[in-house]
Amino acid sequence: MMLTIYAVPVSVYNAKLRILLHHKGVPFTELPPPGGYGSAEYKSLVPSGNLPAMIHGDLTLADSEAIAEYIEEAFPQTPMLPAPLNLRAKAREKSRMHDTRLEPAVRAIYPQVAYVGRDCAAVDAGGAAISKHLQSLALLLENDPLDVETLWMCDCGFAVTFAWIRAFEAAIDLPIDWPEAVLAYDARLRRHDVVKQELAQYSAAMDAYLIKAKRP
Repeated sequence: MMLTIYAVPVSVYNAKLRILLHHKGVPFTELPPPGGYGSAEYKSLVPSGNLPAMIHGDLTLADSEAIAEYIEEAFPQTPMLPAPLNLRAKAREKSRMHDTRLEPAVRAIYPQVAYVGRDCAAVDAGGAAISKHLQSLALLLENDPLDVETLWMCDCGFAVTFAWIRAFEAAIDLPIDWPEAVLAYDARLRRHDVVKQELAQYSAAMDAYLIKAKRP
């Protein structure tokens, strides 16, 4: 029974899910949302209208973290959550830091990407907010009990979000203070083949989005 994932190319959470699926070796079909994102046609299939969404048999599921947890249990090969209860809890804590703190701060920069109408003060404030979350992540990494050589579910989103932060640094001069622990973490994630492959393919969507950052 094949998984179907509804996705759009530029979404962080779609890329996060692709890393997980490829790492676990789960075959899937990826499709754009029928009728387009936010359309009535898509909401007739996925009532929340969220992306990504998954169809697996008679199950429809939205939200990348809910989908990831389902895939972890439905396809237990290549586990991406540790077995001990306390370590699973720590992995989920790390994942929530990405989804509820760092990624939303990065997403807040998107309205400032276009060169026309860019608010440089908002870019600077956004860089400070992201840097603050990176400092918090560095503190979490200092006491991270998870095996650093294993790619965990909680790592997948960070790999993509770090790529966006670097892209914004280059495209709109986003000021970022990278803690050494976070730089080392990013480098470790990029050593995984599935991360390298996803980022290589995902860069086209990033480049297309960042075209509007250039001076007219």
